[in-house]
Amino acid sequence: MTAMKDLERDYYCGELSSEEIGEEVTLMGWVQRRRDHGGLIFSDLRDRFGLVQVVFSPQEAKEAFKKAENLRKEYVIAVTGEVNKRPEGTINPELATGEIEVNVKEIEILNEADTPPLQIAEDSEVGEDLRLKYRYLDLRRPDMQENMILRHKVKKAVRNYLDEKDFLEIETPMLTKSTPEGARDYLVPSRVNTGEFYALPQSPQLFKQLLMVSGMERYYQITRCFRDEDLRADRQPEFTQIDMEMSFVDEDDVISLVEGMVQEIFVTAGLDKPTEFSYMSYQEAMDRFGTDRPDLRFGLELIDISEIVKDSEFNVFSGTVANGGEVKGINAKGCADFSRKDLDDLTDYVGNYGAKGLAWIALREDGLNSPISKFLSEEELTEIQDKMEAEEGDLLLFVADKPKVVAAALGHLRLKLARRLDLINQDEFNFVWITDFPLLEREEDRLVSLHHPFTAPQDEDIDLLDSKPTEVKAKAYDLVLNGTELGGGSIRIHDRDLQEKIFELLSLSEEEIDKKFGFLLEAFDYGTPPHGGIAFGLDRLVMLLGRLETIRDVIAFPKTQNATCLLTEAPSRVAEEQLEELHLEVQEDEIEVE
Repeated sequence: MTAMKDLERDYYCGELSSEEIGEEVTLMGWVQRRRDHGGLIFSDLRDRFGLVQVVFSPQEAKEAFKKAENLRKEYVIAVTGEVNKRPEGTINPELATGEIEVNVKEIEILNEADTPPLQIAEDSEVGEDLRLKYRYLDLRRPDMQENMILRHKVKKAVRNYLDEKDFLEIETPMLTKSTPEGARDYLVPSRVNTGEFYALPQSPQLFKQLLMVSGMERYYQITRCFRDEDLRADRQPEFTQIDMEMSFVDEDDVISLVEGMVQEIFVTAGLDKPTEFSYMSYQEAMDRFGTDRPDLRFGLELIDISEIVKDSEFNVFSGTVANGGEVKGINAKGCADFSRKDLDDLTDYVGNYGAKGLAWIALREDGLNSPISKFLSEEELTEIQDKMEAEEGDLLLFVADKPKVVAAALGHLRLKLARRLDLINQDEFNFVWITDFPLLEREEDRLVSLHHPFTAPQDEDIDLLDSKPTEVKAKAYDLVLNGTELGGGSIRIHDRDLQEKIFELLSLSEEEIDKKFGFLLEAFDYGTPPHGGIAFGLDRLVMLLGRLETIRDVIAFPKTQNATCLLTEAPSRVAEEQLEELHLEVQEDEIEVE
């Protein structure tokens, strides 16, 4: 290893061009590869900004050539040499620096490297577990560095935009009080206050509302949030949120501000500015797509045929409707030739979402093919085909069940079909605002908030809270992009009596209300302005902008789907002394041996 001594980098590798021909430069970086052509040694030198070819010749620099014979991949080096035009026939038009090379006069090996366990190259064919274990090497790959650059640009665009709109960036506590917000809290034991715990914030919800009480008027932060929940491709136990709150605003004010911010983000990311933001009610989204996060880049909409089949002899359909359920279908255009195995696989798939079966009708060249057609009259079959705009070659797929099951099963089925039929344009960005959410929904024998308990009801629905609470609409709004919820927000409750009323509807006792939310309710007694806001998932946003499949590719050091870190091996056991300081004891699970 050699120290830097008086070495000073003149240029980044990727910024050299023909304008520097004839200039002597000092570059620093990693050896991407080394090629020995007998009389000459060529090496690609890489830093975060690009790659350039450097050449070692024994005639021009014997000492440097001798050192270059020992170079290996990922050695960290500094070279000084003259920028020259590449000889005819060796220009690489696919490389930004492909017209030039650097003839090295001096080289210093700043650090050697073992052979890396994964290839430091774009689109490296390597398993994710290995990538996460050696994340510091994975992050050297150009595509991963581009992801981190994109993330940085998005955050910068957000800060610039909100600063121009008079927002203040204010931090809120990481160690706070455990309050019910929809997911499990991560708890942190207090050494100073024995037996008591902090919670890591699921969101800054209560604090940003208190900042509105404080008169800050416009707040934001790009903050870490924590939720102890099951993971998937777009979910992590710790994630980053773009959090905003504003005083004296209504839904339209928040939506307008957010659309401008999204446009700024897209331009900063080098993408076309989105100009169309469509709107859809929650009920319409559920009816047509089976989800409040609809992907509108393709059709395959859900079509309700309950009225047509309510009196049919096919009891699976008519019986479901009679019991308060519904029958809906999807027209899979051009899929009548699906094999029986294909259909069995689709049936198994919808079973994952609670469906008891998947009925089908194939409109083939030789007529209708279906195990259920004999139970349906000619008139019913014709009406079904007309309503679903079916024609020869189409496959009609049906689920009959409770509305929630039908929505979940067919909502996921349309996505599966879209992927199979290659209907999704990865270069299309389709935005839709989902509004008019129910404020509350019934879960078994109790009411729960569809968003969170601080969401304000629509003014005209307040009188329904006592008599028909599930019919009350919320002042809530979600922005969905390509089937992924980017951000969700609402106008908040700012009146103590109304907030207490919502808590009571959620079956919280007076003692629970005071213990968990007393500080918020007390703040409402001191003059609280009407306010509202929204929170964006930064990781999801960057994932979609980069056309990536998982948010793990836009987080520097993510967790696995088991919430573990393969790099640091966290979580892990801690020393008994640490547990004793916290007055904690780990109780081992008892394993019964037969």
